Amino acid sequence: MDLVIRPAAPGEYGILGEITAQAYLQDGLLDFGQDDPYLGALRDVAGRAAAAEVLVAVADDAVAGGVAFVPSGGAMADIAGPGEAEIRMLAVARAARGRGAGEALVRACLERARATEGCVRVVLSTQPTMHAAHRLYERLGFVRTPQRDWNPLPELDDISLLTYALAL
Repeated sequence: MDLVIRPAAPGEYGILGEITAQAYLQDGLLDFGQDDPYLGALRDVAGRAAAAEVLVAVADDAVAGGVAFVPSGGAMADIAGPGEAEIRMLAVARAARGRGAGEALVRACLERARATEGCVRVVLSTQPTMHAAHRLYERLGFVRTPQRDWNPLPELDDISLLTYALAL
């Protein structure tokens, strides 16, 4: 599969939002399914693009997936501190999985982080059940940072996110 990684165009926001939402829904990653409040955030690519750099993987003239790259100090950062960039909402369409789109998107984020002055680390959060993503991150050199694991909804004890970091 020939992949091109580039910034998302506004006309692709709806497509990428639906790819992201469906990836989370189909993989059972939303605790409340179609009623999960996070589903709106997953579909809101325009909102992400206003606060981060949204990249898409394009294969055969179709969007295959996307990711948000949040440079150091970006408004969308969940866990990034000074000198850290963050990767958010990586998603690949089911039909394009296993063909390198996710890895290409993460590598593009790493390139951007290396080109960002003062950036010394890239961090990300992931759900415990995202095993394929964990393997990808570890293959690329990310290491688990359990001391940074966190709960985005403290009122719900059973939701926790694992964290990874890669020193540049």
